[in-house]
Amino acid sequence: MDYQQAWSYHNSLHFFKIKLGLASMERFLGRLGDPQRRSRFIHVAGTNGKGSVAAALQAVLAQAGYRVGLYTSPHLSCVRERWRINEDYISEADFAYHATAIKTVLNGELITYFEFATVLSLLWFAASEVDVAIMEVGMGGRLDATNVITPLVGVITNVSMDHQEYLGDTLTQVAAEKAGIIKSGVPLVAGVAVDDSRRVVRERCRALAAPLYLLGRDFSWQAAGSESGRAPDPGKPDKFSKNPPIDAPWTYRGLNGEITGLRSGLRGRHQRDNLSLALAALEVLADHLPVRIDDIRAGLAAVRWPGRLELLESALAGHPEKRRVLLDGAHNPAGVTSLVAALGAATGADFGYRRLITIWASMADKEVAVGLHAIAPLCDTMILTQLASERAASPAKMRQFLATGGNAEPTPAVLDASSPAMALDLAWCRSTLEDLIVVSGSLYLVGTVRRLLVGELTAQGRQANRR
Repeated sequence: MDYQQAWSYHNSLHFFKIKLGLASMERFLGRLGDPQRRSRFIHVAGTNGKGSVAAALQAVLAQAGYRVGLYTSPHLSCVRERWRINEDYISEADFAYHATAIKTVLNGELITYFEFATVLSLLWFAASEVDVAIMEVGMGGRLDATNVITPLVGVITNVSMDHQEYLGDTLTQVAAEKAGIIKSGVPLVAGVAVDDSRRVVRERCRALAAPLYLLGRDFSWQAAGSESGRAPDPGKPDKFSKNPPIDAPWTYRGLNGEITGLRSGLRGRHQRDNLSLALAALEVLADHLPVRIDDIRAGLAAVRWPGRLELLESALAGHPEKRRVLLDGAHNPAGVTSLVAALGAATGADFGYRRLITIWASMADKEVAVGLHAIAPLCDTMILTQLASERAASPAKMRQFLATGGNAEPTPAVLDASSPAMALDLAWCRSTLEDLIVVSGSLYLVGTVRRLLVGELTAQGRQANRR
């Protein structure tokens, strides 16, 4: 298959619905020579922040001179975003080569879209002889396709409610699924709050003799001139908590001492939690993958994670005047809480604004009403749009959510747009450069809008040919 054929075949697997289980995955990998046994891994799970932690780990390790694989999901606009070695995205040729190998061995059998992507990552990283591969869990952990690996260290960022139809409808059940990545004797770094999720994680680590390092207990961070701490617990709104400016230095108080004067390009108070998790994991890995403090400083300063509190200043086709656009893929209550905290503290931090215009779309299986009611009081205008997916919530349905069950705070003007492109056009017409356009509610929306504004992410990087 060439790249287009391989992409079409992989994309067709979307119609084969989620199949949670590892036995078939392990059998299939055996037919491909068990690539999961030919690389070293870092495994990252959690409800929110997985990608940010993974990106920070890669940035520091790459700065230290290692060849680092990175497998994340979902992608914003191009499937090749899911696979990287350092700054190089997988090339079209390598994607086609490994996809062809997978299809040949399948010989008419079916696996899911995510299983296919995970197998491809394991094949590519093994063939590329990376020093370490960072694997982000797709959903849950216990039955996730990535859980065929035995990592050097595991990370669970946090646990809050999401994907209840698959993971359970209590925090204990969701935490148990995510704790399924914990392996016997393998250290775990975790940012779980002091609630049922911490109890579940702690008990699982104890049962498997897995050393546990907890944010807030074993390591923490401190912003310059403030108390040490971590972001507010997920699900506990802290709308106007102090949000440190993006260039404010901070200190990591780690397992083996402090590192001062750290800076990062990731916006939002909650990102200090994520970066601290990455740094703690690096401390645990010191015997396997040592890094210098200079590498940590340079790596954190360079890390970028598109679509997560990403601020652009861009023009739009048909509108030569520029606007400031904040892209954030918040799609569950905890993610929206972090976004609202960043916006509420905006006047003295990373971005100020005169008026807030929000473009919002959501999948119908998410807690749509919770997100809408959380962000609406900050907005002057909300533009509701629909994604090209059978799972997408309609603007009419979102209007109903906004009209019922909200609070008594001021409500924004609400407009409907039949597409993200039309929503952008409306936002441009109703704003100036002094205003802020926020695009949120779904990573799929963020990816679509980002492509319209600045093009494909993979076109801005390099293609890695590793065969």
